[in-house]
Amino acid sequence: QVQLVESGGGLEQPGGSLRLSCAASGLTFSTYYMGWFRRAPGKEREFVAAISWSDGATYYPDSMKGRLTIFRDIPKNTVYLQLNSLKPEDTAVYYCAGKRDIQANFDSWGQGTQVTVSS
Repeated sequence: QVQLVESGGGLEQPGGSLRLSCAASGLTFSTYYMGWFRRAPGKEREFVAAISWSDGATYYPDSMKGRLTIFRDIPKNTVYLQLNSLKPEDTAVYYCAGKRDIQANFDSWGQGTQVTVSS
């Protein structure tokens, strides 16, 4: 059973940066993929980024390219999401998720971490 624990959220001013962390335990598949999603107030959950645990290949929706970066630290079993040039519309609960391979659905989820962008 994979367990995911997010941290790093908080209050940040517009234009600022935050780095979210997702510590994973119980990873047993070399083909594992990790991802980040977010849910803003009153909106549907939105895919933010994903990364292949084995080779570090990254995936972003077009709407997210340019302001954020997903990367991993294998010895620490941790995936990060670097958020730059934050905007108020980035305010959301950010969730870490995992799946066993690229074709599977994400089926392991963290508890979420709140990011609030406000002046």
